[in-house]
Amino acid sequence: MAKKKSVLDFYEMKKKGEKITFLTAYDFPTAQFAEAAGLDMLLVGDSLGMCVYGYSGTVPVVMDQMIFHADAVRRGAPNTFVIGDMPFMSYQSSLEKAVENAGRFLKEAECDAIKLEGGVRIAPQIKAIVEAGIVVMGHIGLTPQSSGQLGGHKAQGRTAKTARLVVQDALAVQQAGAQMILLEAIPPEVGKYITETLDIPVLSIGAGPHCDGQLLIVSDAIGQFQAFTPKFVKKYANVAETVTGAMKDYVAEVRTGEFPKAEHCYNMIAGEEEKFLKLIKK
Repeated sequence: MAKKKSVLDFYEMKKKGEKITFLTAYDFPTAQFAEAAGLDMLLVGDSLGMCVYGYSGTVPVVMDQMIFHADAVRRGAPNTFVIGDMPFMSYQSSLEKAVENAGRFLKEAECDAIKLEGGVRIAPQIKAIVEAGIVVMGHIGLTPQSSGQLGGHKAQGRTAKTARLVVQDALAVQQAGAQMILLEAIPPEVGKYITETLDIPVLSIGAGPHCDGQLLIVSDAIGQFQAFTPKFVKKYANVAETVTGAMKDYVAEVRTGEFPKAEHCYNMIAGEEEKFLKLIKK
């Protein structure tokens, strides 16, 4: 079993140019599969709001849901670096609340780090959480929790002016003490500049190939989530098609009597069937 990587390992990987592999996970079985596949990091993302609960976005997700799923992922992947995602309004209202909720991921789910969205505007929260002894991953660019202010789920930094704002956010996240940062839905040129400028590991979800590692939503990567597919996603499987096909086969076999067959049934102990028949006739 491979040893669980630490933040120092990720810094060393950045220095050597070794790419960091990163997926989301929301449950015990998926976490097991991810660890067996050799993932470096797992994010228990608030994207579970859509991928697990069927919400229209991430905003309805609450801390108790995140802790519940993070705990399951930790049990499934005990030797993988696990990051808990701070849900909407779990850190915005005060520094004290931000630190308290960040600490829950460590105390109740044994996560290795937390992630929160925002750059310049959220720097005080990052600083407070880091000063409490918690590893922080920042998240800038397209930030789904505040997508309403961005005009929807749209790529960011596509003009010189807005790209400069993304860079300013990245610098603010690093200056506040975050040990890693996630860039979402920005042009690869901007991702490259930020990766080369920052000292901390830079992860990409739709930020191009030049970052220190890549993240995908597992439900997208395996073809499980069907509502929509972002431009930056590559599907490595089609679980929805496979599972739906299997269920259709099951329905057909039950209706025709093809299932279950004798091999799917338990046999009575020799001689007990005759005793049973006599017994029920009394």
